[in-house]
Amino acid sequence: MSLTVLMNAGPWLSVPPPGYGGIENVIATLVPELRRLGVRVVLASVQTSTLPVDELVSVFPDGQFPQLQRPYNQVCGVAQAHLGGVVRALRSRDDIDLVHDHVEAVGLATLAAMGPDAPPALHTLHWDLAKHPALYGTFDGGDRVRVNGVSAAQLARAPEALRAHSVGHVHLATPLAVGADRRPTAGKGDYALILGRINPGKGQDLGARLAQRVGVPLVLAGPVGPYHRPADLAAAGDEARQNPDVRFFLDEVAPHVDGDLVRWVGTVAGQERDDLLAGARATLFPLRWEEPGGTAVVESLALGTPVVATARGCLPELIEHGRTGLLTKDEEELGELLLAASLLDPGECRREAAVRFTPAVMAREYVRLYDQVRRRVPARHLQPA
Repeated sequence: MSLTVLMNAGPWLSVPPPGYGGIENVIATLVPELRRLGVRVVLASVQTSTLPVDELVSVFPDGQFPQLQRPYNQVCGVAQAHLGGVVRALRSRDDIDLVHDHVEAVGLATLAAMGPDAPPALHTLHWDLAKHPALYGTFDGGDRVRVNGVSAAQLARAPEALRAHSVGHVHLATPLAVGADRRPTAGKGDYALILGRINPGKGQDLGARLAQRVGVPLVLAGPVGPYHRPADLAAAGDEARQNPDVRFFLDEVAPHVDGDLVRWVGTVAGQERDDLLAGARATLFPLRWEEPGGTAVVESLALGTPVVATARGCLPELIEHGRTGLLTKDEEELGELLLAASLLDPGECRREAAVRFTPAVMAREYVRLYDQVRRRVPARHLQPA
């Protein structure tokens, strides 16, 4: 295969990220498999990215994620500056066959505005598509810019104008799924785990209340706003409350965190994260939003840990009720399902992950979409493959 793809990761975190970083982890999972398939990858990220690629394009020396807690009028130029660098790179060279963009809103709008001489583009939608109605409801990418979702449920909620540009969905993957069906079952603890950024949509406050009610120990693992450790948040003082996720944690979650039955351990990564996930009786997803992709869901299955969740967003696509997890539309029933999760077979979770959620499966699907996007663009805009 002779194909060069500019993979636009954005300016917020390095690839792979040092800890939490959903989109950056997706890219770090996808790119090695694309390169194994013969795709040449030019990564647009920050200079501290260490992912092996063919070239790196960058504007910022390091991740700009901490800037996001500042007022909008002080931070609104960060993504635009990064996209400016991407546009300059695209206009100064003729070897990019396709742009695969992952930058929320700004990436899509910039690529659409570049005009008919820019390469074809595929923009992956990683988030709630109700967030930007003025953009998505009127979007027109012409014959060059297409989008894909990370679940069918996500695209079903998209405005009509955005769906008209869709080429389908690709479920997320995890390297942990490789050989998961041959992995022995880890020793299980009695705790449940909520893994991910702490915010109202993830429902950690509900999970903490349920854990207290049914007596199941619960571990909350993930950052609160820009703070990755309890000590960091404690040292930040009152100014930390400017961040809405911090306010949510302090007001709604922290009153239930007693250090015994409910614990917040901050961000965990690497082997520590994997061990914590594999040892849980279940991962809990008490969702209050329509989860679009569910990286933590497929990681949980790959490590043999059943999922207990509200049946929202992509969860019914990823979980087979009664086999790899337990789903409900009743928030209060989640507590009882936590107690029942230990009856599920961890081996079934691992087998499902090994078939459906490996990086190789995801990469093959994206190569198929790349071909589909390029075939829809008039021949005068394409470089020969």
